[in-house]
Amino acid sequence: MSGNKKALLVLSDGTVFEGEAFGADGEAIGEVVFNTSITGYQEILTDPSYKGQIVVMTYPQIGNYGVNQEDVESGMPHVEGFIVKEYIDFPSNWRSEMSLREYLIKNNILGLEGIDTRALTSHLRDGGVQMGIISTIDPDPHSLLEKVRAHPGISSLDLVKEVTTKRDFKWNEGIWRWRPNPSAGHPSLSIVVYDFGVKRNILRHLFDVGFDITVVPATTPAEAVLEMDPDGVLLSNGPGDPQTIGYVIPTIKRLIGKKPIIGICLGHQLLGLALGGTTYKLKFGHHGGNHPVMDLATEKVEITSQNHNYCVDMKSLRGQAILTHKNLYDGTEEGMRHKDLPIMSVQYHPEAGPGPNDSSYIFRRFRELISGNV
Repeated sequence: MSGNKKALLVLSDGTVFEGEAFGADGEAIGEVVFNTSITGYQEILTDPSYKGQIVVMTYPQIGNYGVNQEDVESGMPHVEGFIVKEYIDFPSNWRSEMSLREYLIKNNILGLEGIDTRALTSHLRDGGVQMGIISTIDPDPHSLLEKVRAHPGISSLDLVKEVTTKRDFKWNEGIWRWRPNPSAGHPSLSIVVYDFGVKRNILRHLFDVGFDITVVPATTPAEAVLEMDPDGVLLSNGPGDPQTIGYVIPTIKRLIGKKPIIGICLGHQLLGLALGGTTYKLKFGHHGGNHPVMDLATEKVEITSQNHNYCVDMKSLRGQAILTHKNLYDGTEEGMRHKDLPIMSVQYHPEAGPGPNDSSYIFRRFRELISGNV
C-alpha cells in the first residue's frame, strides 16, 4: 500500500476489510461482485451494466496502463466503487492520458486498494454476492454496517433510467482496427437499439456488419419504433434486476412478431420475460472474460466476456424458445432462439470490450436472420 488515507469495506453480513483509498473521498454503497478479467479495467468501469455495483478485480495489479478516452464503453464510469489488491500509480502506455487514480477522482468514484481480494472473492463465491459499503470518512465499522443494512438493495431500484440515453441518436463508428474494414460504413440494413445501458462496442459491431443504427431511450414506445420501420431491433445490456423495469415488457411484447429482435444480456432477460418466462438470480453472477460457452448448433466452444447476475429459466418458456448456448462452467443458459419467429438472444457479451472476440459472429448471425425475413 502507498500510505494513502485509510478506507473500509463493510459487507452486509458484517465482514470488514481495511485498506487504503486511491480514488475519491466519501462513501459508496453497492452490490459487491468480482470480475476475473486480467485487463480491461477501463471498459469495466464504463460499462453501464455495473451501475449499482462495487467491482472487485481478482487480478492483483491494476492501473499499470492508465486511462485513455478511446477505450471507454460509455461517456463516464458507472461503478459505485472499485476494489483492487495493488494499485499501480505509474502507468506505462503510450496511449495513456491520465492515471487510474486521476480518472476515479475526476469522476467521483471511490477506489480501495491493499485488501486481500482473494479472500474477498472466496467469501463472495462461497456466500454469494451481497451489499457492501466503502467509506473514507467514517472509521466505525458498526456505523457502516447499519448504513449498508438500511439500503434496500439494487433489486428494488430502476437503474436503467439512470444510464439510458435521454434522446435518440445515430451511431456511425466501427471497430478499431490497424487496417480499416472495407465493408464498414456501407449500411444496407437498419436497426433500432433500445438503450438499457448499451456498450459502445455493441454499436461498433453492428456498424461493422452493415447496419444503419438509431439508438433510442428505454422508454420509447413500440409504436414510435414501428413508425421508423427498421429491419431489426436490438435490446441492449444494462444494469439491475430485469423485473424492476416491468414497463419495458409491454413494449417488447408489441414488437414481437412485428420485427426481428436480438437481445443481449439484460435484453436477453427482458425478452424472456416478454415471452412469458421467468428469471432467477445466480449465487455470485458471471463477471469476467474467461467463461467457456458452447454454441449448441455447431458444438464449438467459445471463450466469452460475461457480466450478469440473472438468467432466463428456459423451462418457464414452455417450449416457445430453444436453448442455443450453454455455459460450460455451471450449465446455465446462455442463449436462445424462438421456434417460429426471427428472434434470438444471448446472455453473455458477444461484443467483448473487454474480453475475447470469439463470439462476434453473433452480429453476423442476426444480420443473416434479418436477411431471411425482409
